[in-house]
Amino acid sequence: MFVLRDNNVLLTESTGKLLWQFSWPAIVGMVCNSLYNIVDRMFVGRGVGSLAIAATTVAFPIMVISMALSMLIGVGATALISIRLGEQKREEAEIVAANGAALLVLMPLISVVIYFAFPDQILRFFGASTEVLPLARDFMDIVMLGSVIGSLGIGMNNFIRAEGNPVRAMSTQVLGALINIVLNYVFIFKMGLGIKGSALATVIGQVFSSAWVLSYYFSGRSVVKLRLKNFRPHVPIILSIMAIGFAPFAMQLANSVQQVILNKTVTFYSGDLALSAVGILMSIITLLFMPILGISQGAQPIIGFNYGARRTDRVKDTLRKAIISASCISVTGYLIMMFWPEQIAGAFSKGDTALIKLTAEAMVVYFGMTFVIGFQIVGANYFQAVGKARAAAVLSLSRQVLLFIPLLLVLPRFWGIDGVWRTAPIADGLSVLITAIFVIREMKRLPPPEPLFNEKASDRVEGLALNNPDHR
Repeated sequence: MFVLRDNNVLLTESTGKLLWQFSWPAIVGMVCNSLYNIVDRMFVGRGVGSLAIAATTVAFPIMVISMALSMLIGVGATALISIRLGEQKREEAEIVAANGAALLVLMPLISVVIYFAFPDQILRFFGASTEVLPLARDFMDIVMLGSVIGSLGIGMNNFIRAEGNPVRAMSTQVLGALINIVLNYVFIFKMGLGIKGSALATVIGQVFSSAWVLSYYFSGRSVVKLRLKNFRPHVPIILSIMAIGFAPFAMQLANSVQQVILNKTVTFYSGDLALSAVGILMSIITLLFMPILGISQGAQPIIGFNYGARRTDRVKDTLRKAIISASCISVTGYLIMMFWPEQIAGAFSKGDTALIKLTAEAMVVYFGMTFVIGFQIVGANYFQAVGKARAAAVLSLSRQVLLFIPLLLVLPRFWGIDGVWRTAPIADGLSVLITAIFVIREMKRLPPPEPLFNEKASDRVEGLALNNPDHR
């Protein structure tokens, strides 16, 4: 969340300039977050082998569930903190922050206990074969032990955004990613710790990120203070946090379900080598999606504020520029993947020609419609920005759940492993068509823009500005 000192700027400043101001911290932060899993796979692939990539691929949906729990609390508490600050109720905002911080410790602790009660069964459920299981245990045992600290950093970093400090929040993610990269290299290639070294690098990176977040609050620089008396559980607040955070939690949970089905399907039709290829594909698409999601997040407050002020011309202009920017990224990524698939796959493996060949062939098919995905992501997030939750949910879930999973269950029955690779472009193409129908219909329904400085609009802008805690 990027808080401006004068909300009127949202109605007068160039939409392109605003989009850049809002987007770049989100892009940098999200790319750095995505580097955790990508770097893990690159280093273990080159330093340990293809089975190690398969092990991290099995671990990925479990880590997504851990992240989903952090988002359940982090996003829900962040929204409540923003609302309470907007209402000039700082003491209530501090109670929300303290209860949120407590939940960010408690929820991962429960998941850690469950994991260590049934580690082998859980890893097999998520797709580990007999050969992959020992490596998956080596990696996941360490990651789960550090998940409590990691959850605290991820969740409370959202609180910092709620205070209007996106650069500090971004620096948290950059710090963790850089430490993870450096330590992966040291632990794997210099100390020979193998996949355990990669897990240690991940955990230590998260520890530093969490320490950086906590230092912000304990240094006295934060708007919202963490006070011991506020950690007493407030059931209505806890329920409100979970209710608000449920949507992003459900999305991450859907991602995990999709990954589990994908892992099991490729293992059934083509074995552990294909599972390693899937891990590489997921790393590549994650790196491509993050800047697109950053642009989409940057556009949300601009679109939402101007929608509320009935400046529909600026709503359309922001949406158009966001779609163009996201499409430029998706088209560039598509061209790179189509022209250099073997070189990209080779970055994740050292000399495993079978894995490189399989991944390169899969990449050309799997990412066949990636050039249009920028439009789909921005279009779906538009409806979230204007408060149309039902349309936003349908479009957000259309590719990953409503289309991808059914296609994944059907197509391999006819085409085997090729059916797995063909699932993504078909789901992408259909989801883009659905999104286009929603967006075109929505643009036709938008009323003409109202003048900025007539009496009615001025009253509305003043009301919006007064709700901003930074407005004086």
